Amino acid sequence: MRAMVMERIGGPLAVREVPDPVPPAGGVVVEVRATGLCRSDWHAWAGHDDITLPHVPGHELAGVITATGAGVANWSAGDRVTVPFVQGCGQCAWCRSGNAQVCPDQRQAGFTHWGSFAALVALHAADVNLVAIPAGVPFAAAASLGCRFATAYRALTGRARLAAGEWLTVVGAGGVGLSSVMIAKALGARVIAVDRNPGPLDLARALGADHALLSGDREIPGQVHEITGGGSHVAIDAAGSEQTCADSILSLRRRGRHVQVGLLPPIGGHPRVPMARVIGWELDLLGSHGMAAADYPGLLALIEAGRLSPQDLIERVISLEEAAALLPVFDQASPAGLTIIDPRES
Repeated sequence: MRAMVMERIGGPLAVREVPDPVPPAGGVVVEVRATGLCRSDWHAWAGHDDITLPHVPGHELAGVITATGAGVANWSAGDRVTVPFVQGCGQCAWCRSGNAQVCPDQRQAGFTHWGSFAALVALHAADVNLVAIPAGVPFAAAASLGCRFATAYRALTGRARLAAGEWLTVVGAGGVGLSSVMIAKALGARVIAVDRNPGPLDLARALGADHALLSGDREIPGQVHEITGGGSHVAIDAAGSEQTCADSILSLRRRGRHVQVGLLPPIGGHPRVPMARVIGWELDLLGSHGMAAADYPGLLALIEAGRLSPQDLIERVISLEEAAALLPVFDQASPAGLTIIDPRES
Protein backbone atom coordinates (compact mmCIF):
# COMPACT_ATOMS: atom_id res chain seq x y z
CA MET A 1 0.00 0.00 0.00
CA ARG A 2 1.01 3.66 -0.36
CA ALA A 3 1.82 5.50 2.86
CA MET A 4 3.52 8.64 4.13
CA VAL A 5 6.63 7.44 5.99
CA MET A 6 8.75 9.31 8.53
CA GLU A 7 12.28 7.94 8.79
CA ARG A 8 13.63 10.38 11.38
CA ILE A 9 12.28 12.96 13.82
CA GLY A 10 11.92 16.33 12.15
CA GLY A 11 13.08 14.91 8.83
CA PRO A 12 11.59 14.87 5.34
CA LEU A 13 8.54 12.71 4.69
CA ALA A 14 8.22 10.36 1.73
CA VAL A 15 5.22 8.65 0.16
CA ARG A 16 6.18 5.10 -0.79
CA GLU A 17 5.02 1.50 -0.89
CA VAL A 18 4.96 -0.40 2.43
CA PRO A 19 3.46 -3.78 3.42
CA ASP A 20 -0.29 -3.96 3.97
CA PRO A 21 -1.36 -4.26 7.63
CA VAL A 22 -3.09 -7.39 8.94
CA PRO A 23 -6.04 -7.22 11.36
CA PRO A 24 -4.99 -7.81 14.99
CA ALA A 25 -7.00 -10.15 17.20
CA GLY A 26 -10.15 -8.25 18.13
CA GLY A 27 -9.33 -5.57 15.57
CA VAL A 28 -9.87 -4.62 11.94
CA VAL A 29 -8.19 -3.18 8.90
CA VAL A 30 -9.85 -0.10 7.42
CA GLU A 31 -9.44 1.30 3.92
CA VAL A 32 -8.87 5.02 4.57
CA ARG A 33 -11.23 7.23 2.57
CA ALA A 34 -10.43 10.45 4.46
CA THR A 35 -7.99 11.46 7.20
CA GLY A 36 -7.41 14.83 8.84
CA LEU A 37 -4.11 16.71 8.97
CA CYS A 38 -3.89 17.96 12.55
CA ARG A 39 -1.43 19.93 14.67
CA SER A 40 -1.05 16.80 16.84
CA ASP A 41 0.50 15.09 13.79
CA TRP A 42 3.04 17.91 13.66
CA HIS A 43 3.84 17.37 17.36
CA ALA A 44 4.69 13.71 16.59
CA TRP A 45 6.84 14.73 13.60
CA ALA A 46 8.66 17.31 15.77
CA GLY A 47 9.53 14.72 18.44
CA HIS A 48 7.07 15.71 21.17
CA ASP A 49 5.67 12.16 21.34
CA ASP A 50 7.34 8.81 21.91
CA ILE A 51 7.13 7.05 18.53
CA THR A 52 9.07 4.22 16.93
CA LEU A 53 10.74 4.83 13.56
CA PRO A 54 10.05 4.31 10.73
CA HIS A 55 6.58 5.67 11.35
CA VAL A 56 3.35 6.44 9.50
CA PRO A 57 1.46 9.40 11.07
CA GLY A 58 -2.27 10.10 11.01
CA HIS A 59 -4.96 9.69 13.67
CA GLU A 60 -8.24 11.22 12.38
CA LEU A 61 -9.83 8.84 9.92
CA ALA A 62 -12.92 7.44 8.30
CA GLY A 63 -13.24 4.59 5.88
CA VAL A 64 -14.51 1.10 5.12
CA ILE A 65 -13.58 -2.11 6.91
CA THR A 66 -11.72 -4.51 4.59
CA ALA A 67 -10.83 -7.29 7.06
CA THR A 68 -11.64 -8.34 10.63
CA GLY A 69 -9.52 -10.18 13.17
CA ALA A 70 -10.46 -13.10 15.39
CA GLY A 71 -13.03 -12.26 18.05
CA VAL A 72 -14.66 -9.23 16.40
CA ALA A 73 -18.40 -9.54 17.06
CA ASN A 74 -20.04 -6.29 15.95
CA TRP A 75 -18.35 -5.34 12.68
CA SER A 76 -17.96 -6.79 9.18
CA ALA A 77 -16.14 -6.01 5.95
CA GLY A 78 -17.92 -3.21 4.11
CA ASP A 79 -19.02 -1.28 7.22
CA ARG A 80 -18.47 2.51 7.10
CA VAL A 81 -16.67 3.48 10.29
CA THR A 82 -14.72 6.13 12.11
CA VAL A 83 -12.83 5.89 15.41
CA PRO A 84 -11.73 8.16 18.28
CA PHE A 85 -8.04 9.04 18.21
CA VAL A 86 -7.68 7.31 21.61
CA GLN A 87 -8.55 3.63 21.35
CA GLY A 88 -9.02 1.77 24.63
CA CYS A 89 -8.01 -1.81 25.36
CA GLY A 90 -11.64 -2.80 25.96
CA GLN A 91 -10.79 -4.82 29.08
CA CYS A 92 -9.89 -2.40 31.90
CA ALA A 93 -12.24 -0.70 34.38
CA TRP A 94 -11.92 2.61 32.50
CA CYS A 95 -13.04 1.06 29.22
CA ARG A 96 -15.87 -0.87 30.88
CA SER A 97 -17.15 2.39 32.42
CA GLY A 98 -17.19 4.15 29.03
CA ASN A 99 -13.97 6.13 29.63
CA ALA A 100 -11.69 4.56 27.05
CA GLN A 101 -10.12 8.00 26.44
CA VAL A 102 -8.08 7.52 29.66
CA CYS A 103 -7.39 3.79 29.26
CA PRO A 104 -3.92 3.04 30.70
CA ASP A 105 -3.32 0.54 27.87
CA GLN A 106 -4.67 2.74 25.11
CA ARG A 107 -3.57 2.67 21.50
CA GLN A 108 -3.41 5.72 19.25
CA ALA A 109 -3.12 5.22 15.52
CA GLY A 110 -0.38 7.53 14.25
CA PHE A 111 1.37 7.54 17.63
CA THR A 112 1.62 4.12 19.29
CA HIS A 113 1.44 2.34 15.92
CA TRP A 114 1.23 3.18 12.23
CA GLY A 115 -1.56 5.55 11.42
CA SER A 116 -3.94 6.67 8.71
CA PHE A 117 -1.72 8.62 6.30
CA ALA A 118 -1.91 5.49 4.20
CA ALA A 119 -4.26 3.46 2.06
CA LEU A 120 -4.98 1.07 4.96
CA VAL A 121 -4.78 1.26 8.77
CA ALA A 122 -5.06 -1.40 11.48
CA LEU A 123 -7.27 -0.60 14.50
CA HIS A 124 -7.45 -2.47 17.82
CA ALA A 125 -10.38 -3.53 20.06
CA ALA A 126 -12.93 -2.82 17.36
CA ASP A 127 -16.02 -3.69 19.40
CA VAL A 128 -15.14 -0.98 21.94
CA ASN A 129 -13.68 1.70 19.68
CA LEU A 130 -15.36 1.77 16.28
CA VAL A 131 -18.26 4.11 15.49
CA ALA A 132 -20.67 3.57 12.60
CA ILE A 133 -20.88 6.50 10.19
CA PRO A 134 -24.52 7.50 9.55
CA ALA A 135 -25.55 7.28 5.90
CA GLY A 136 -25.89 11.04 5.53
CA VAL A 137 -22.43 11.90 6.88
CA PRO A 138 -19.63 12.06 4.25
CA PHE A 139 -16.28 10.36 4.94
CA ALA A 140 -14.46 13.70 5.09
CA ALA A 141 -16.86 15.04 7.70
CA ALA A 142 -16.65 11.81 9.72
CA ALA A 143 -12.85 11.99 9.72
CA SER A 144 -13.02 15.37 11.45
CA LEU A 145 -14.96 13.84 14.35
CA GLY A 146 -12.14 11.56 15.54
CA CYS A 147 -10.04 14.35 16.99
CA ARG A 148 -11.22 17.92 16.51
CA PHE A 149 -15.01 17.77 16.85
CA ALA A 150 -15.05 14.89 19.33
CA THR A 151 -12.37 16.55 21.45
CA ALA A 152 -14.26 19.85 21.45
CA TYR A 153 -17.60 18.19 22.17
CA ARG A 154 -16.41 16.28 25.21
CA ALA A 155 -14.34 19.22 26.49
CA LEU A 156 -17.40 21.47 26.47
CA THR A 157 -20.08 18.98 27.53
CA GLY A 158 -18.44 16.17 29.48
CA ARG A 159 -15.80 18.29 31.21
CA ALA A 160 -16.87 21.96 31.39
CA ARG A 161 -20.64 21.29 31.38
CA LEU A 162 -21.26 24.33 29.21
CA ALA A 163 -24.87 25.48 29.51
CA ALA A 164 -27.13 27.51 27.24
CA GLY A 165 -26.72 31.23 27.84
CA GLU A 166 -23.21 30.96 29.30
CA TRP A 167 -20.22 32.78 27.84
CA LEU A 168 -17.43 30.70 26.30
CA THR A 169 -14.03 32.08 25.28
CA VAL A 170 -12.24 29.97 22.68
CA VAL A 171 -8.51 30.74 22.50
CA GLY A 172 -7.14 29.49 19.20
CA ALA A 173 -9.40 29.28 16.14
CA GLY A 174 -7.85 26.22 14.54
CA GLY A 175 -9.64 22.91 14.09
CA VAL A 176 -10.53 22.32 17.74
CA GLY A 177 -11.28 25.98 18.33
CA LEU A 178 -13.62 26.37 15.38
CA SER A 179 -15.28 23.07 16.28
CA SER A 180 -15.78 24.50 19.77
CA VAL A 181 -17.42 27.61 18.32
CA MET A 182 -19.86 25.50 16.29
CA ILE A 183 -20.69 23.12 19.13
CA ALA A 184 -21.13 25.92 21.67
CA LYS A 185 -23.56 27.75 19.38
CA ALA A 186 -25.48 24.49 18.82
CA LEU A 187 -25.76 24.24 22.61
CA GLY A 188 -27.05 27.82 22.96
CA ALA A 189 -23.94 29.45 24.45
CA ARG A 190 -22.49 32.88 23.65
CA VAL A 191 -18.99 32.70 22.14
CA ILE A 192 -15.87 34.85 21.94
CA ALA A 193 -13.20 33.55 19.53
CA VAL A 194 -9.55 34.57 19.90
CA ASP A 195 -6.74 34.04 17.39
CA ARG A 196 -3.56 35.67 16.15
CA ASN A 197 -4.69 35.58 12.50
CA PRO A 198 -7.62 37.44 10.89
CA GLY A 199 -8.61 34.60 8.53
CA PRO A 200 -9.65 32.08 11.20
CA LEU A 201 -11.47 34.85 13.06
CA ASP A 202 -13.48 35.71 9.96
CA LEU A 203 -14.49 32.04 9.72
CA ALA A 204 -15.32 31.96 13.45
CA ARG A 205 -17.71 34.89 12.90
CA ALA A 206 -19.26 33.14 9.92
CA LEU A 207 -19.79 30.04 12.07
CA GLY A 208 -21.65 32.03 14.71
CA ALA A 209 -19.10 33.53 17.12
CA ASP A 210 -20.63 36.57 18.83
CA HIS A 211 -17.26 38.33 19.09
CA ALA A 212 -13.83 37.75 17.51
CA LEU A 213 -10.66 39.18 19.08
CA LEU A 214 -7.27 39.45 17.38
CA SER A 215 -4.56 38.60 19.89
CA GLY A 216 -1.77 41.14 19.96
CA ASP A 217 -4.12 44.07 19.31
CA ARG A 218 -4.92 44.52 22.99
CA GLU A 219 -4.66 42.43 26.11
CA ILE A 220 -7.18 39.60 25.60
CA PRO A 221 -8.49 38.95 29.17
CA GLY A 222 -9.38 42.60 29.68
CA GLN A 223 -11.42 42.67 26.47
CA VAL A 224 -13.24 39.47 27.46
CA HIS A 225 -14.12 40.85 30.88
CA GLU A 226 -15.43 44.03 29.27
CA ILE A 227 -17.60 42.16 26.75
CA THR A 228 -19.01 39.65 29.24
CA GLY A 229 -19.40 41.92 32.26
CA GLY A 230 -16.98 40.04 34.49
CA GLY A 231 -15.45 37.22 32.47
CA SER A 232 -16.47 34.02 30.71
CA HIS A 233 -18.12 31.14 32.49
CA VAL A 234 -15.98 28.71 30.47
CA ALA A 235 -12.75 29.16 28.50
CA ILE A 236 -10.88 26.65 26.38
CA ASP A 237 -7.24 26.77 25.28
CA ALA A 238 -7.46 25.09 21.90
CA ALA A 239 -4.01 26.23 20.75
CA GLY A 240 -1.54 25.10 23.38
CA SER A 241 1.07 27.62 24.50
CA GLU A 242 2.00 29.31 27.75
CA GLN A 243 0.38 32.55 26.52
CA THR A 244 -2.87 31.00 25.27
CA CYS A 245 -3.24 28.97 28.46
CA ALA A 246 -2.80 32.11 30.57
CA ASP A 247 -5.18 34.14 28.38
CA SER A 248 -7.83 31.44 28.74
CA ILE A 249 -7.53 31.27 32.54
CA LEU A 250 -7.39 35.04 33.02
CA SER A 251 -10.47 35.50 30.80
CA LEU A 252 -12.65 33.62 33.29
CA ARG A 253 -15.04 35.10 35.81
CA ARG A 254 -14.85 34.03 39.44
CA ARG A 255 -15.53 30.28 39.80
CA GLY A 256 -15.18 29.82 36.05
CA ARG A 257 -14.02 26.65 34.29
CA HIS A 258 -10.90 26.41 32.13
CA VAL A 259 -10.41 23.43 29.79
CA GLN A 260 -6.93 22.64 28.50
CA VAL A 261 -7.03 20.83 25.17
CA GLY A 262 -4.06 22.23 23.25
CA LEU A 263 -0.83 20.36 23.96
CA LEU A 264 1.72 22.38 25.94
CA PRO A 265 5.30 21.62 24.90
CA PRO A 266 7.71 22.24 27.82
CA ILE A 267 9.20 25.73 27.98
CA GLY A 268 12.17 25.82 30.33
CA GLY A 269 10.84 22.74 32.10
CA HIS A 270 7.10 23.34 32.40
CA PRO A 271 4.77 26.11 31.19
CA ARG A 272 3.87 28.69 33.83
CA VAL A 273 0.21 28.88 34.83
CA PRO A 274 -1.38 31.87 36.69
CA MET A 275 -2.15 29.82 39.81
CA ALA A 276 -2.67 32.85 42.05
CA ARG A 277 -5.80 33.68 40.00
CA VAL A 278 -6.87 30.02 40.05
CA ILE A 279 -6.71 29.95 43.86
CA GLY A 280 -8.10 33.40 44.57
CA TRP A 281 -11.06 33.10 42.20
CA GLU A 282 -11.69 29.37 42.81
CA LEU A 283 -11.31 28.46 39.16
CA ASP A 284 -11.63 24.89 37.92
CA LEU A 285 -8.79 23.67 35.67
CA LEU A 286 -9.90 20.71 33.56
CA GLY A 287 -7.89 18.53 31.23
CA SER A 288 -9.66 16.91 28.31
CA HIS A 289 -8.23 14.12 26.17
CA GLY A 290 -10.41 13.17 23.25
CA MET A 291 -13.65 11.26 23.59
CA ALA A 292 -14.57 7.59 23.85
CA ALA A 293 -16.77 5.88 21.25
CA ALA A 294 -19.42 5.50 23.98
CA ASP A 295 -19.92 9.30 23.96
CA TYR A 296 -20.47 9.66 20.20
CA PRO A 297 -24.30 9.37 20.22
CA GLY A 298 -24.80 12.90 21.59
CA LEU A 299 -22.47 14.41 19.00
CA LEU A 300 -23.99 12.41 16.15
CA ALA A 301 -27.47 13.46 17.31
CA LEU A 302 -26.54 17.13 16.84
CA ILE A 303 -25.32 16.35 13.33
CA GLU A 304 -28.35 14.28 12.33
CA ALA A 305 -30.67 16.98 13.70
CA GLY A 306 -28.98 19.54 11.45
CA ARG A 307 -27.73 21.65 14.37
CA LEU A 308 -24.06 20.87 13.62
CA SER A 309 -22.40 20.48 10.20
CA PRO A 310 -18.75 19.35 10.48
CA GLN A 311 -18.36 19.46 6.70
CA ASP A 312 -18.70 23.25 6.84
CA LEU A 313 -15.21 23.41 8.38
CA ILE A 314 -13.42 21.54 5.60
CA GLU A 315 -11.25 24.02 3.73
CA ARG A 316 -9.44 21.69 1.34
CA VAL A 317 -8.82 18.05 0.39
CA ILE A 318 -5.24 17.15 -0.55
CA SER A 319 -3.14 14.14 -1.55
CA LEU A 320 -0.57 12.26 0.54
CA GLU A 321 2.21 13.92 -1.45
CA GLU A 322 0.83 17.39 -0.71
CA ALA A 323 0.45 16.45 2.96
CA ALA A 324 4.06 15.24 3.14
CA ALA A 325 5.21 18.71 2.11
CA LEU A 326 2.74 20.52 4.39
CA LEU A 327 3.16 18.59 7.66
CA PRO A 328 6.68 19.89 8.56
CA VAL A 329 5.45 23.49 8.40
CA PHE A 330 1.97 22.89 9.81
CA ASP A 331 2.83 24.71 13.05
CA GLN A 332 3.31 27.87 10.95
CA ALA A 333 0.26 27.37 8.78
CA SER A 334 -2.96 29.19 9.53
CA PRO A 335 -5.64 27.43 7.47
CA ALA A 336 -9.10 28.85 8.09
CA GLY A 337 -10.62 25.40 8.48
CA LEU A 338 -9.75 21.71 8.30
CA THR A 339 -7.33 20.06 5.90
CA ILE A 340 -8.42 16.55 4.84
CA ILE A 341 -6.22 13.99 3.06
CA ASP A 342 -7.66 11.54 0.56
CA PRO A 343 -5.01 8.76 0.29
CA ARG A 344 -6.50 7.65 -3.02
CA GLU A 345 -5.53 10.95 -4.69
CA SER A 346 -2.10 11.40 -6.23
